[in-house]
Amino acid sequence: MLRYHTIPVTAFQQNCSVLWCDQTQEAVVIDPGGDLDTIVAYVQQQGLRLSAIWITHAHIDHAGGAAELSERLQLPIIGPHPDDQFWIDGLPQQSIHFGFPPAGKFVPTRWLQDGDTVQVGQEVVHVRHTPGHTPGHVVFHAPQIQRCFVGDVLFAGSIGRTDFPRGNHQQLIDSITQRLWPMGNDTAFIPGHGPESSFGQERMTNPFVGNT
Repeated sequence: MLRYHTIPVTAFQQNCSVLWCDQTQEAVVIDPGGDLDTIVAYVQQQGLRLSAIWITHAHIDHAGGAAELSERLQLPIIGPHPDDQFWIDGLPQQSIHFGFPPAGKFVPTRWLQDGDTVQVGQEVVHVRHTPGHTPGHVVFHAPQIQRCFVGDVLFAGSIGRTDFPRGNHQQLIDSITQRLWPMGNDTAFIPGHGPESSFGQERMTNPFVGNT
């Protein structure tokens, strides 16, 4: 069975998640934006073995620690979609602009496409390409535990910003309604910031995408 734990990291309080298979204790870290020592300490305390880094999109608070963690622990970087390469290339400049520790750019070990799957231990997780906030944004859907790690696509009561370079509001709405909603109202999601919610709750109450 899959289990996960969310660790808010960086000054932006970004929800970095450690996801693991409890049969094998193999784990991945989703969106290590920073505070790597805190993340690694949690993994060690739980007796887990990190095998990969998964990235939803390449904004600094989500991907800023990926290159360093990959180098430190010899971990592959999986994701995002290739359309976010320009954001990855700009990570050093993003770190300066937002006052983050120096961030290295990288080329993912594996790019992700819509409909791909990724694996942790004995568990398979599904990938959907969800552009709008960034053009290469992806989400990780684990139907076996009715959870989806959505990065900055959707929040409890809000949606992702689309005023960054190559953001697109209509694409974001389409990603939410056409690719998240079909996962089911009972699916809970872990957003990039703030508390968890469910797709059903947001369909009823979210002022940006409610009743869609």
